[in-house]
Amino acid sequence: MFMVRVVNMQVEKFEQCGIVGVVSKTGRNVAPLIYRGLLALQHRGQDAAGMSVFDGNKIITKKSAGLVSSVFTDQDLLMEGHVGIGHNRYRTSGLSRPQDIQPFCCDLIGIAHNGQLTNYDDLKSEFFPSTSLTSDVDSELFLHALKQQLSDGIEKSVRFILEKFDGAYSVVALIKDKLVVFRDRFGLRPLVYGENSEFIGFASESCALESMDLIFTGDVSEGELIVADKENFQRKWLRIPDPHHCMFEYVYFSRSDSKINMVDVFEARRRMGRLLADESPIDADVVVGIPDTARIAAHAFAERLGISCEEGLIKNRFLLRTFILSEQKKREEAVRLKVSPVSSVLRGRRVVLIDDSIVRGTTTSAIINIVREAGAREIHVRVTCPPITNPCYSGIDMSTKEELIASTKSVGEIQIHLGADSLAYLSLSGLKRAIGVPLCVGCLNGEYPYPL
Repeated sequence: MFMVRVVNMQVEKFEQCGIVGVVSKTGRNVAPLIYRGLLALQHRGQDAAGMSVFDGNKIITKKSAGLVSSVFTDQDLLMEGHVGIGHNRYRTSGLSRPQDIQPFCCDLIGIAHNGQLTNYDDLKSEFFPSTSLTSDVDSELFLHALKQQLSDGIEKSVRFILEKFDGAYSVVALIKDKLVVFRDRFGLRPLVYGENSEFIGFASESCALESMDLIFTGDVSEGELIVADKENFQRKWLRIPDPHHCMFEYVYFSRSDSKINMVDVFEARRRMGRLLADESPIDADVVVGIPDTARIAAHAFAERLGISCEEGLIKNRFLLRTFILSEQKKREEAVRLKVSPVSSVLRGRRVVLIDDSIVRGTTTSAIINIVREAGAREIHVRVTCPPITNPCYSGIDMSTKEELIASTKSVGEIQIHLGADSLAYLSLSGLKRAIGVPLCVGCLNGEYPYPL
């Protein structure tokens, strides 16, 4: 485990996203499946989407800013190609420039990447000093690394990446008619795969496999390379695994119906709620989960304490997730559009609000005000994630210490700032028990598995 200190981190180069890769065993077109997979992963990125398929001679790519349903037309789904990749972009900063949208392609190579490199500048200066980059996205380096090293074969080119590239990355790539998939040795970002009689598919979460009618098979292992084409499926471990899965995937980012790293996200969130009730019980009239991510934990919390759990907040399901909006002002303006109170549930009652996490405090503070205005007599906040005190350097949009409310305020000070009657967080040990796999918790305690 490395204790790190970050100096002059250039966060504008990085992004978080969702990825899909599909190969047909029978020569059928994969574009419709990739589209369905990206729709299922829309929560992982709402800024842009793209798809690339190999038609037997060249790679055909369609990508644009916008939601998946608006980027691709019915005609796009007729693209011929029995192997392809897709990407949803989650922009943490900068503009939505066309050249920053994935997949990135050059000649007969295409890549889509989920994660964030921590040694981008060193890699660029040491291995690609004369390479002309077209984007401000760290993902482009994977494309040039594969291209540069490919004369030595796919395995050696990916081994080079796994040995030289630091940080978090799950990658799906096209190399002619082959689907090439690999994951960093920590497994920070999720990557699962499944199949049926006609297709093999890879995706950031198992919910995407289900949307493609693929049977979940398992996870791409840490440090593993998989190469699949129409006839073959080969896997090889190129780095010794050192699993440190991102805790935020389970707390917030992944869909609750997904399974990642062989952990059922729904059950993990239910265990968080139970343990939170054990650690920080409260006498109240009703438990309300802040929709949608915290609802599972809220029901478990209420059941544990014998308190009624009700839908006191209704979410507008046609808005973007406020956490991944690119500007703080937009987050603040979106909160009141995001949820509406049910006054009959809240008025005159002692309310426990269950939140999945508190990052900047913007959303939680606004929701407390909404609940207070709806007539709640008391508001007690319980959080299924410990205080987030440090930045994330592996692809979650928490890139500076200054923006994190818990980095400068104690729990008591946060309670006052939010306007709550009480505030308690799940402990780090409780979180680890609830999830049950080795975790990266650098944003909680400052100890990261990778050097910076």
